[in-house]
Amino acid sequence: MELNNIHRIYFIGIGGIGMSAIARFFNAKGVTVSGYDRTATALTRDLEAEGIRIHYTEDLAQIDREANLVVYTPAIPATQLELVWYRENGYEVVKRSDVLQEITRSLFAITVAGTHGKTTVSTMIAHLLRHTGYGCNAFLGGISSNYNSNFWSSEKPVAVIEADEYDRSFLKLNPDIAVLTAMDPDHLDIYGTEAAVQDAFIQYTANIKPNGTLLKHHGLPRGNELKGDNQISYSLQNDAADIYATNIRMDNGGYEFDVVRQDWLIDNVRLYIGGMHNVENAVAAISVAHLLGIGNEKIRDAMADFKGIRRRFEYLVKNDRVVYIDDYAHHPEELRALISGAKSLFRGRKATVIFQPHLFSRTRDFAEGFGETLSLADEVVLLPIYPARELPIEGVTSEMIAGRIKGPEVTIMPRDEVSGWLKDRDNQLVITAGAGDIDLLREPLKTLLAKQ
Repeated sequence: MELNNIHRIYFIGIGGIGMSAIARFFNAKGVTVSGYDRTATALTRDLEAEGIRIHYTEDLAQIDREANLVVYTPAIPATQLELVWYRENGYEVVKRSDVLQEITRSLFAITVAGTHGKTTVSTMIAHLLRHTGYGCNAFLGGISSNYNSNFWSSEKPVAVIEADEYDRSFLKLNPDIAVLTAMDPDHLDIYGTEAAVQDAFIQYTANIKPNGTLLKHHGLPRGNELKGDNQISYSLQNDAADIYATNIRMDNGGYEFDVVRQDWLIDNVRLYIGGMHNVENAVAAISVAHLLGIGNEKIRDAMADFKGIRRRFEYLVKNDRVVYIDDYAHHPEELRALISGAKSLFRGRKATVIFQPHLFSRTRDFAEGFGETLSLADEVVLLPIYPARELPIEGVTSEMIAGRIKGPEVTIMPRDEVSGWLKDRDNQLVITAGAGDIDLLREPLKTLLAKQ
């Protein structure tokens, strides 16, 4: 697959966050881009506004029969009509990860992997490189609030790529700088065991190009097995790491802090998004910018201008009476960082967490962890499990989590009943969390809580 030889490209599942970034990459290069997705969304409408033709029914009359490359997402079933037709008629059909593999071979690649934090860290890095004028092509797993996009292009032969561990697709990437944020067990429906998850992340580091760099979270399990000619560790505040933050001060829902390395210091960094875990994410992003030779003043200015990512500790309402935060958190450790970070910033407010479990298998595997983490809240609302790609598992429901929550009052209700239940709240911290369709509550709750 030679990227410069592609003139027409067709995407099956074009509306996915990762697929749409690659579609935008080719569209920016002047390639004729079209595709299919099951549902029209705000993201697909944006793609159409950018000149990409999309249809929403499996229809062989609307496909591009002149395409010289067809890209599909693993979320698409093998029986999908268009996918079957392209395969049976001899087209070059590849996964999204195959395209990203070629991009990492062709460009100086900075990839960010890990069970938590990868979207934020990759977006921070890409923002730093863009804001400072260094330049990069960004392939992100979330919508940057600064640019309202998950992709931007640059003449600079540099790519920042979020490396997704689902379906082991990140093992095809060949980075120059690899970031590894966490190795907690997740996607056990794919990997089976925690050890297999760890094995995959170790293999990810083995794919770093010769003389490349691994930037790893300090204290990762089996950290001594990680590969890479040059290894640098980072941490929130642990001074045993090579790079860490110190002198952290909370400031109006954000933070000021210094970043320290043995031979380097950048002081008075300002980050105007919440969550101490985002300070740690910023340490990782700043470390990459420093590795690339970007100066302190440019880094400071860029971090102060970072507006966050849609559904990552995103403030939808913040006033004297109510704070409303929405987040994609769908793993116990992500929820822990979200709830504890929000409560530390807004002490004295009653914390109501509205959580939608994502996947039956994840609920079954992590019910204890979800129960323990949600016990940090003052009040919990559980929505029914969002199935995504799975069929129901007998006995696995939101009640599995509810029965393990100790302390807070717990209510289980359908999504469309939440707005009526949440009326007339004051001095409140409201958090919605989950990776399913709970995001459909964002605008109704934002309107409701902003009026109160």
